[in-house]
Amino acid sequence: MTSLTNLAEEARLTLANLTDAATDLAVPSLRLGVTGLARAGKTVFLTSLVHNLVHGGRLPVFSAAAGQRMTGARLQPQPDDAVPRFDYESHVQALVKDRIWPQSTRQVSELRLTIDYESASYVYRKLGPGRLHLDLIDYPGEWLLDLPLLDKDYATFSAEAVARARKEHRSSIAGPYLEALTEAAAKADALENEQTAQKLSAAFKSYLSACRADAHALSMLPPGRFLMPGDLEGSPALTFAPLDIAPDAPPARTGTLRAMMERRYEAYKTHVIRPFFRNHFARLDRQIVLVDVLQALNAGPHAMLDLEIALSEVLSAFRPGRRSWLSSILSRRIDRILFAATKADHVHRTDHDRLEAITHRLVGRAADRALFKGAEVDVLALAAVRATLEASVRHKGQKLPAILGTPLPGEKIDGETYDGNTEIAMFPGDLPENPNMLFEDIESISQNTGQTPHQTDPSLQFMRFRPPKLDTTAEGLTLSLPHIRLDRALEFLLGDRLA
Repeated sequence: MTSLTNLAEEARLTLANLTDAATDLAVPSLRLGVTGLARAGKTVFLTSLVHNLVHGGRLPVFSAAAGQRMTGARLQPQPDDAVPRFDYESHVQALVKDRIWPQSTRQVSELRLTIDYESASYVYRKLGPGRLHLDLIDYPGEWLLDLPLLDKDYATFSAEAVARARKEHRSSIAGPYLEALTEAAAKADALENEQTAQKLSAAFKSYLSACRADAHALSMLPPGRFLMPGDLEGSPALTFAPLDIAPDAPPARTGTLRAMMERRYEAYKTHVIRPFFRNHFARLDRQIVLVDVLQALNAGPHAMLDLEIALSEVLSAFRPGRRSWLSSILSRRIDRILFAATKADHVHRTDHDRLEAITHRLVGRAADRALFKGAEVDVLALAAVRATLEASVRHKGQKLPAILGTPLPGEKIDGETYDGNTEIAMFPGDLPENPNMLFEDIESISQNTGQTPHQTDPSLQFMRFRPPKLDTTAEGLTLSLPHIRLDRALEFLLGDRLA
């Protein structure tokens, strides 16, 4: 049955690709997926990307803009009428006028940006101006963690989830869920009961939500829709939880609580995961994965290990490969993947190379698989909206590189709480010169060596800052959103398509 289902899915994808290819005969399009785990900055990245392209931002590494070959960029109606539109205008208002960060990604959304350009090739220039539809697909990274569930039955999912909940660094967070699990164990083979299912599911969801809090910053939290239910909240497809059963457990007896949980787990795969894969994820051409490395560093080695595992799971769901005309029709592949460590403005530029090195280690195994299959992969540190400037401070007679910005209301450092209006200069500390120091702790945790991991260097202090106040020109025009390496990201993701 599974093979027949896979064949049917591939047939649907091929039909969708044929439709897209026919549309591209007039004006080619590029579908760029933008994702990242919670609070990695997806909404901010998309808003800044569009704002800088439309308003002619400073993009010296983006060759089409730097060479003045990009003659214009404008928003257009999106091609998928059933997908919510990315609310670009409201997000710009929040960043530029209100100086607050926009709401996080809660669902799939889409935006089409049409770019007019002159080709760098003399031959193609003679054929006339070029045009590219850039379709930006924004979706929660947590949903990517669901895709590997398509290949797992309920027993396997349960065994893995319960084993994670019982790990030393999670067991205290999972306490109420583990208690409910113990109660449910005696009822697994009893008659199905809606109240028991709801109680266990609620406890499991509360545990996942607590794992995501800043103090823990854990990333391996499937099923993703449990944290972002949307219009499915309260539905049976989202009212299940893992039970304490072995991965090779025999099938459940009909009418039992376990059979009820299995049925709802399969409904989740059918009605939530597969439509997302088919309608959005499998149609992507390129992908950027935003990673909040600094938040995981703040939370310690366990958070770093969890982030590494989550990124590996995310990459296992991708369909990487070389781009060709035939493959784009028969089996669409992602031919370029960019991993971007966000919030590079929270550390001094002298630490950017170190931030990139840490990110490269985090995604190394997953990136190697994509490279093996023919995709191009890059890693960089960026800030889609730069919220700080660089300065110098003196501490104990020593001159230290610092960052200058306005902390968000409620941010604390050295016992002082900020009101959102006070600008400060601070030395955030230095990231380790050798990322292997961090990953030795991570590897000792993953191998259960029993060694006590080192805590994050207490001198490292990563705060959250308000968006910057934008300058205006003599004519009264507001400048585009400042950034760090957004132009390098654009060059990798789009440069060859505007050549």
